[in-house]
Amino acid sequence: MRFDIVSLFPDFFESPLKSGLLGRALNKGIAEVKLTNPRDFTTDKHRKVDDEPYGGGVGMLMKPEPIFAAIEALPILPKREIIYMTPQGEPMRQALFKELTTFDQVILLCGHYEGVDERVMSIVTREVSLGDFVLTCGEIPALALLNGTIRLLPGTIGKSDSLKYESFEGEGLLDYPHYTRPPEFRGMEVPPVLRSGNHAEIAKWRYQQQIERTRDRRPDLHQTWLDQKQ
Repeated sequence: MRFDIVSLFPDFFESPLKSGLLGRALNKGIAEVKLTNPRDFTTDKHRKVDDEPYGGGVGMLMKPEPIFAAIEALPILPKREIIYMTPQGEPMRQALFKELTTFDQVILLCGHYEGVDERVMSIVTREVSLGDFVLTCGEIPALALLNGTIRLLPGTIGKSDSLKYESFEGEGLLDYPHYTRPPEFRGMEVPPVLRSGNHAEIAKWRYQQQIERTRDRRPDLHQTWLDQKQ
């Protein structure tokens, strides 16, 4: 699977792309990430990528010409998505990451300033947001999307079965609490059921914890779960 990141600051991705599971997945060829800077496609001597908005107003806009040229210079794989990272887009969800794993190519356009010239939207196929807030750049949500998608590709996670029991998987409940050694720490003990060796009871306890945790922390998800059960 190929990811193309169109960014004015490609250096932002250097360390994350070499670290942890993401770095190992790229080294193993599970996915590949290519970085493209629109500034390399400018034609004026100042390499200008932004300009004042028509009609006035504060801030600057990314110009359309370098963005079009940058994206049009990329190879075209059979099934691809061109995503613009913007607060106005659909919120990131686990279902989105799963869907993106079915694509051959995902292009991530990172915005800056007040955003991009509206004409760029004619080549964008999807708008995605990290949440209902504004950041200084599109690189941060792009990295989150990149991480969330690549970790679902076969071979990235050592034990693929572990993905089945994470938050938002299966029935859409949050994950259950996890414990490791020591059995007692500062007066806090690991629940006895987890040390019982009774796998049926452990599974029952974990499922109940998922329900209670979702009810307490995410009432919206709990209500969705109740509706599905009915």
